[in-house]
Amino acid sequence: MKYQHWNLRRPAAPSVRLDLERAGLPPLCAAVLAARGLEGAGQAAEFLSSGPERFHDPFLLKDMDRAVARIRRALDSHELICVYGDYDVDGITATCLLTEALDGLGGQVTSYIPDRSEEGYGLNPGAISRLARQGVGLIVTVDCGITAAAEVEFARSLGLDVVITDHHHCKDKLPDAAAVVDPRRDDCPYPFPELAGVGVALKTAQALVPPEEREGVFRRFGELAAVGTVADVMRLTDENRSLVRQGLELLARTERPGLRALLREAGLEPGAVPTAVTIGYGLAPRINAAGRMEQAMVALELLLTRDEARGNELAQALCALNRERQAIELEIYQQCEALLEARPQMAEPCIVLAGRCWHQGVVGIVASRLAEKYACPAFMISLENGLGKASCRSFGGFHLFAALERCVQAFAQEHGAPLFEAYGGHEMAAGFTIREENIPAFQALIRALVSDYAGGRPMEAAVDVDAEIEHCGRLTVPEVESLSALEPFGAGNPKPVLLLRGACVLSCCDVGGGRHLKMKLRRDGVVLDAIFFSANAAACGVAPGGRLDVIFTPQINEFRGSRTVQLQLCDLRPAPTRAQLEQELFQRLKEGADLSRWEAGLLLPSRQDFARLWRFLEHSCAGDGVDAGPALLRQAARQPDGRCAYGRTLVCLHVMGDRGLIQMESRRLRLCRPEHKVDLEQADMMRRLRLLLEEEP
Repeated sequence: MKYQHWNLRRPAAPSVRLDLERAGLPPLCAAVLAARGLEGAGQAAEFLSSGPERFHDPFLLKDMDRAVARIRRALDSHELICVYGDYDVDGITATCLLTEALDGLGGQVTSYIPDRSEEGYGLNPGAISRLARQGVGLIVTVDCGITAAAEVEFARSLGLDVVITDHHHCKDKLPDAAAVVDPRRDDCPYPFPELAGVGVALKTAQALVPPEEREGVFRRFGELAAVGTVADVMRLTDENRSLVRQGLELLARTERPGLRALLREAGLEPGAVPTAVTIGYGLAPRINAAGRMEQAMVALELLLTRDEARGNELAQALCALNRERQAIELEIYQQCEALLEARPQMAEPCIVLAGRCWHQGVVGIVASRLAEKYACPAFMISLENGLGKASCRSFGGFHLFAALERCVQAFAQEHGAPLFEAYGGHEMAAGFTIREENIPAFQALIRALVSDYAGGRPMEAAVDVDAEIEHCGRLTVPEVESLSALEPFGAGNPKPVLLLRGACVLSCCDVGGGRHLKMKLRRDGVVLDAIFFSANAAACGVAPGGRLDVIFTPQINEFRGSRTVQLQLCDLRPAPTRAQLEQELFQRLKEGADLSRWEAGLLLPSRQDFARLWRFLEHSCAGDGVDAGPALLRQAARQPDGRCAYGRTLVCLHVMGDRGLIQMESRRLRLCRPEHKVDLEQADMMRRLRLLLEEEP
């Protein structure tokens, strides 16, 4: 099993699903939305809407008026403006966007992205000094700057103003800049704080033009905003949902030669509309590779160029850089695996590893892989000349930036000195620079915080499951296609994950050189193809004839003109026997947990079930009762056709006890004969089962 816990969302009431279906949503789509808490057609319509009405006024961002005033002054006086960005996809797309926007407004504009290994993240004094010597009068940051108080002060000492546009978490003291635009400011009234850096840059570009021209700004730069937002794993809800959904349509017909070439290199079929997956697995790694390999300006040029041949050349260069990045990443990952095996620390709450001269541009990806594999936060520190530069990745909702702040406070309180030379980030990803001698103190502090967060127990991998498939007849091509209405998928709006219990394995084989598992599964008389990536039959213990519970994302497979449903598995596990399943469901029912309609249907007894069990007990009970052990239960559950109604029998016994027809003392069961007729349907358990099924007795 890949995940220790499959968290099946609480099933919505059937009336909620029916309301969504009456509003025109197909049943599968309605089931997913209902499971995610949308309780009516109005909420569903609001969630699914992605028109311009979802875009908020850029001037709701705190300090946007000050930012616009200072930038306009620079435009009017022909000051040289530098757009200062970051070397990841969000920063590169934001740099391109604001550079082109200011250029289109007649500005004198240059752009700057720091070298990851030589300069590190964000503003730095060396770069500021060089820009001052070049005659820059105003620096406008994108995707960085919110923690650069000292650097902004240094810029002011050289006569440079700084306008900060960023989206990362703020420290207690904001930089004393001409303007600080960040939706995560505590005093910012903007209604949606989840914008990416490129989203804030887009808002800044729109604020610089009259309101009637803002839509045109989006049409010009929407594809850049979509790429950066998805790549930075921002929540794809509210404004971001609209931004990305419309931006993907613009990306499909982009006029940027470099982006078109990169889409081809990523394998997008001509005429196909890209998805968030296209960005996440196709474009983002290639653009990111440039920054990771200290060549971010190559990616920036790819986005800016209007030359077709140059766009093709740069796209191929990014692909080559990505292959080089993959090789370095594999080497570092294998070193980390060896370190973890040599010093068994898996009982510890998180991974903290340090290595000499690890490539700073790659350690973040390695940290992500380690966090996922070992189900805990990971902190990778690359050491050089007595300093460590760290990339951190979260797991299980552990808030990295808040944790780093607590480490800083605790260290300062004890030692009266700073723990880090610099740090920043957000919930899921962060980074810091630390003196090598401070690493042991950091290890102790962060391990204590993670342990406290996890309650002293090891973290475990979990996955949220939207709904259970009650009958495979629902998994049709039109039903699966209907789920595309929920796109774009990503953070805050993940792909639907569904549960199918008790599927029989008809066939299985390893494909892709033994790296993936392909199967044919059958349930309810329906045969379905399934693929489980990064798994094989031996590791999963799968063989023909076995029965599996699987969780999956449904997709459409096209082959030689035929379109069929395929299950892309997220995880699998051996299916329990029918008796084991019904025992578990009965226990959950007793504890007050909600069941799906299919599960409730397994447990709901009929009048005939009660009558049959009563006759059996009358025949079995002697004067002092009968031993109500497993043997009796198996006999009582056996039906005339030979099948076992284990769950219904457990419910019958519970209801009979509840209504005074039987009495249990230890394991002795005795019959009682009330003077008056007993209405079994009035038992709480029967009422709950009827309610779950919305059936009348």
